[in-house]
Amino acid sequence: QLQLVDSGGGSVQAGGSLRLSCVASVHTYYMAWFRQAPGMQREGVAAIYHGTGRTYYPDSVPGRFTISQDKSKNTVYLEMSSLNPEDTAMYYCAARRKATPAYADTWWLMSKYDYWGQGTQVTVSS
Repeated sequence: QLQLVDSGGGSVQAGGSLRLSCVASVHTYYMAWFRQAPGMQREGVAAIYHGTGRTYYPDSVPGRFTISQDKSKNTVYLEMSSLNPEDTAMYYCAARRKATPAYADTWWLMSKYDYWGQGTQVTVSS
């Protein structure tokens, strides 16, 4: 059974940076980070394909978030910089264990992922 443990959240001031980590108990094909602010839908902010390291981002967070991986540790990271109060949310790690040819076009859909972490809170103050 795959388990995901995400961590690294905290409180920072606007303009600050944070690095989130997600450790998977077994190998996965894809891993992603989503976030959910109070009263809002959960949205994808980054994803990575373990095989090639190809990364995916939405247009809404250009250049400020970077996803990376350490294959030897089954771990993905989300480096966040120039944080602003609108980035305040619970951040969740997600994983998919099976390959899919349509992933590049649909990586941002929650239904693409079979496993979820417990979430880590990020709070950005102005």
